[in-house]
Amino acid sequence: MRLLNVVFFALPIGCTRLQSRDDGLVPFKFDPLPLGSIRPNGWLKTELEASASGLGGHLYDFFRYVSNSSWIGGDQEYSQLNEALPYWLNAIVPLAYTQQDERLKNDVHTVVTKILDLVQPDGWIGPETIESGKRLIWARTLVFLGLTNLVEADPETYEKPILDALYRFNGLMHTMLKNNGTGMIYHDGDKAGSDDYVWFRSRSPDMVVSLQWLLDHYPGNQTEILKENIDMIHQYSFRWEGWYTEQSYIKEDLNTVPESVASEQWPFLHGVTVAEALKYAAVFRRSTKNESLLTTARNGVDWTFKYHGSASGTILADERLAGLSPYYGSELCTHVEAIYSLAYNYFAIGDPSYADRAELAAFNAFPAAMWPDWTSHQYMTEPNQPFAKNLSATPFWNVNTVGQTFGIEPNYPCCTVNHPQGFPKFTMYSYLRNGERGLVHALLSPGQAKTQIDGKAVTVDCQTDYPFETTLSYKVNSETDFDFYLRVPEWSTGIKINGASSPVDSQTSLAKVQVPSGQTTIKYEIGASLRTVSRANDTVAVYQGPILYSLYISPIITSGPPKFYSDPHQTYPEGTYPPEMQDHMMTNGTEWNVAIDPSTLKYHAGEGSLPSPTFDDGKLPMFVTAKACLIDWPLFKDAVPADPPAKKDRYCIGRPFDATLRPYGSSKLHMSDLPTISFS
Repeated sequence: MRLLNVVFFALPIGCTRLQSRDDGLVPFKFDPLPLGSIRPNGWLKTELEASASGLGGHLYDFFRYVSNSSWIGGDQEYSQLNEALPYWLNAIVPLAYTQQDERLKNDVHTVVTKILDLVQPDGWIGPETIESGKRLIWARTLVFLGLTNLVEADPETYEKPILDALYRFNGLMHTMLKNNGTGMIYHDGDKAGSDDYVWFRSRSPDMVVSLQWLLDHYPGNQTEILKENIDMIHQYSFRWEGWYTEQSYIKEDLNTVPESVASEQWPFLHGVTVAEALKYAAVFRRSTKNESLLTTARNGVDWTFKYHGSASGTILADERLAGLSPYYGSELCTHVEAIYSLAYNYFAIGDPSYADRAELAAFNAFPAAMWPDWTSHQYMTEPNQPFAKNLSATPFWNVNTVGQTFGIEPNYPCCTVNHPQGFPKFTMYSYLRNGERGLVHALLSPGQAKTQIDGKAVTVDCQTDYPFETTLSYKVNSETDFDFYLRVPEWSTGIKINGASSPVDSQTSLAKVQVPSGQTTIKYEIGASLRTVSRANDTVAVYQGPILYSLYISPIITSGPPKFYSDPHQTYPEGTYPPEMQDHMMTNGTEWNVAIDPSTLKYHAGEGSLPSPTFDDGKLPMFVTAKACLIDWPLFKDAVPADPPAKKDRYCIGRPFDATLRPYGSSKLHMSDLPTISFS
């Protein structure tokens, strides 16, 4: 469909960033700092460096869907959504600038320059032409998240060229949406398939995040156009506020729901979409000022994790939402999108439960899916996963038989290009501004924040092995006094600040420390105890602090050249990939069919420092022991462990023994939903 009446808008002179303005948006509860203000240290720095030197940081060097993308003049795409390089850009910008990695920054500069050089005469950003008849807005969503972060990180270089392009595209998008939702809605005669329009309509909040960012900081003379675009995007979106209701939300295992029902609800069932949409209500509340969306946000998150959540903090969805059976998997993309959405909800709304959930996914689900040195990844991770091999049959709804092996592209390549955003975005939102004179350590982790309060420099440096132990030490250098807030996790058994008990705000779960100008040290101690949480099928998950402990299964590893997702039998040609990036299969070297007696659980802090890489298989020093025995436990589809037998049918095979549970993220083969048995 040709769009002839494109309207162009004059660009503001100077593109001055506005720190605060009456833009009609509900303000964030806490304000994020610009990308680059927070630098990781300790174990988090180790992991980000591994990502940069591993698969994520080298995709532009060799991975065809990035290095030869249609966005930069190439011809390689894994679908007509043209989303591969946009996913990469959304991830690589924060990865590059949280570490100030010059090599990655050069990659970013090269790619962004090419993207901006190829902006089309009518303002369209991306490879699709008017003549192609398939201009879908969706992939721009991901590009704009990367571009807006880039302006935050390096305004001197990128502010003007990026804003010029965004303003022009915003005017074009306004014309398109005015034309019956063109770019979002399928019309007869479109060359793109109707299914391709589902993604933006289901995942619209991320585009709105960028438009609201423009309203907050660089509205130019487009304030009304930006607001109208947000309104139209909301109008044409699939409405999650209608889905998160008692009548609509599917709480059952989807394999027990008629296929016709599941098909009708498909826009709300895809796991990655669900993870991205966890922030839908918080995003659109800013524009609509509809306070009922606070309840929608809470219902959406609580129901998703109650009925489809894993013990590791991610969403069980083997492409579509599943249920609670531990043989269902979670897509790696789902982990990183859940971390981002939950972090967004926290700084937008301030409900501490969102921060607790973001930490749970970041410290457990995400690292479990990555090879220790970050050179490969899983597509699908199962809570009960005693092997990562070519299965005899797929237990999943729409994932192949090698999707839970580790590789460059063990299944669909979206996770290959999307996964590097996980820890960088976690780092970006680890510190937040609280009003004019407050700073919050929101997502607890080792890192340093540099900012200004009243125009005066403030640096907060946190050294800690959290979450593996729960003492955090801060060195603060400040040219002014300010209020420093420490988030208290919901699992805490009590806190001490500089050796003394401290009050905690019951609504915000924040402990306030008044910091004077000069140099200050703070010691923050969080009490933690071993605890269990009930899971489906009379099983339990075991936690110490925010770390999930799972039965550790010693692996037998087979490695070889990477294979193509479209043909698991075809390997990459020699010389077309970094030689350290291999595919890995793992079989169990120890038994997995284990039941534990929860009354016998004991936590052991272990000895020695954290390993490098942090989540090296079985190498973290802390562990949990429990009395256990083997039980008769069948397979599902003759491929993976089924739901364990009912409690009344569990009998020990052989004598009890001491089982070892290790941090889930460092147990590539694991059983996290553990059946219980009593030896009393």
